[in-house]
Amino acid sequence: MEEKKRGEQTDRRDEAGRVVLCGANSYEQKYFFNPDFKKLPQSVQDELHIICVLFTEEAGGIFTVLFEADGGVTLETQASEEDYLYDEVSAGLLLGEIRRKRKELLESLSLYYRAAVLKENVGDLLEDGGDE
Repeated sequence: MEEKKRGEQTDRRDEAGRVVLCGANSYEQKYFFNPDFKKLPQSVQDELHIICVLFTEEAGGIFTVLFEADGGVTLETQASEEDYLYDEVSAGLLLGEIRRKRKELLESLSLYYRAAVLKENVGDLLEDGGDE
């Protein structure tokens, strides 16, 4: 993950230039939350923490929540080549379940990012339903 200083904030991006919001790593037993988003409500931060940690406990590997350049939210999972216990099919099913059950949360995160970070007009975003 690349870090660039921007004033007070450190821009945490992955190799593709997407901004990392949070993630969990089952190999290191660690959770990461990007401090640039500390203004998100604590309840949202807690829910993201639970989602990430439960995913890695159930499926293993590394789970990451990222913002795309257009403000879309991406859920990603990956595993070490040596991890023979990681099941890609189960991980894919779990990703689909998270997308369905947490659709409102993911849409709200996208709206927040587009308004707060990309500085898009909130009125326009609400009229569009938050998606394009």
